[in-house]
Amino acid sequence: MCGRGRCTLRPEEVARACCYRPSYNVSPGAYLPVVAKRREKKTEGEEGGGESSPVLVCMKWGLVPSFTKKTDKPDHYRMFNARSESIREKASFRRLIPKNRCLVAMEGFYEWKKDGSKKQPYYIYFKDGRPLVFAALYDSWHNSEGEVVYTFTILTTCSSSALQWLHDRMPVILGDKTSIDIWLNGSASEVDSVAGRPYEGPDLVWHPVTAAMGKPSFDGPECVKEIQSKPAEKGSLSKFLKKHVSAVHEIISPQSATAARPESVQERHGLEDVKEEEDAIVKREFPAGLQENEKAESRTHIARPPKEALEEYSKKRGYGQPLSDSVSPAVGADDSKKKGKIVKSAGGEQATLFSYFGRS
Repeated sequence: MCGRGRCTLRPEEVARACCYRPSYNVSPGAYLPVVAKRREKKTEGEEGGGESSPVLVCMKWGLVPSFTKKTDKPDHYRMFNARSESIREKASFRRLIPKNRCLVAMEGFYEWKKDGSKKQPYYIYFKDGRPLVFAALYDSWHNSEGEVVYTFTILTTCSSSALQWLHDRMPVILGDKTSIDIWLNGSASEVDSVAGRPYEGPDLVWHPVTAAMGKPSFDGPECVKEIQSKPAEKGSLSKFLKKHVSAVHEIISPQSATAARPESVQERHGLEDVKEEEDAIVKREFPAGLQENEKAESRTHIARPPKEALEEYSKKRGYGQPLSDSVSPAVGADDSKKKGKIVKSAGGEQATLFSYFGRS
């Protein structure tokens, strides 16, 4: 082998050489550059362990615990996130806190806002364009071919006050050098101060992006391109009610629609029916020889009878009573006598229909 060579690769070039492929739409199972602490082996004669230094390595997103069987097929979607509140409770994460903490850098991340049956994705990033640094834990696993596969999971915490409208969780963002140093180099008891705290800085911004990036195969600058969000429709509640009311009207039958005519129309038809009935009563109750002025006077009294007259009329006509008890309206011998009583009144004048109503 050659004993000399050149190595002036930049850190990002090292990561690219280790299966890392830049992408605007990274998902679990993909390789990403990760900064981890690697403890150097102590040399002969040194006391204690070797010093640890940060190294840039390439790992797969989606933790596969080291105790996973070699023959198992890894599921990187199962543990691509870890709730910071419970990492000390679950064995898969608890054993990694002392020595297997790492940093994951990304330009931004996506989150979806539910809008009924649809979901609108948003791209979240730093306003000045600097990378977001996430707190993470990593582990190593030996597969059936004897290869060592390094995987990691990103810690999450409750959402910041600015992002609560979008989602109730967000990644643990280490926004300054102090928090980065504590997570990477601090003791196991110190990491809680940064692991469970949401990032509240005003420089974290967001904008809506195309829904096409929901497909892992969709990649490119179009993933992060801002789109115009659909404005809220004014009067949406009234339009919603109007739509459903129209649907109800369509279900109503023609007979129901006729019954639901405007009140003024119903009243007009009702008055016409009453008028026709009044005319029929006058023709039936008065002899043909009555003068026109007497008929007009009779109609005047019929049109606006007093309450007592209406009650008496209802009794005589049999309204609200069985038919057997009502007086027959047919013209007969009794009707001739009745008419005779009506024609002559106590005053010797021609009686009116109103005077008939008032008789006991």
